[in-house]
Amino acid sequence: MSLYEEVKVHGYAEFCKAVSDRKGKDIFAYFSGNVIKMTTSEPTVRGEISHLPEGSVFIYCQVGQRDYWKNPNNDFKKTLKLSGVPTLLRYGTPQKLVEEECFKANLVRMMFTED
Repeated sequence: MSLYEEVKVHGYAEFCKAVSDRKGKDIFAYFSGNVIKMTTSEPTVRGEISHLPEGSVFIYCQVGQRDYWKNPNNDFKKTLKLSGVPTLLRYGTPQKLVEEECFKANLVRMMFTED
């Protein structure tokens, strides 16, 4: 049995539902798109996933097609204040790794292990 729950969602509405369904839990979210950076950073994030706190939730969220992502008024940018993908964040906190920071295993591990 896994010490954390993993949820895969696509789009802002599914992300919001996943968060709402898990209210009160420690939530980490990895936002990805359909570009090269994601395929190279995802193994780094997944390589550190064993360090997630027990009982936490890892949400893997596809942000949608390039045209949607490039729109400055998309919900991810407006509401969650995402500035790039990939982004790894600890939901409800200011802790966030953006783009190249997601390639650094030590930063990913620090996010998963520090309060």
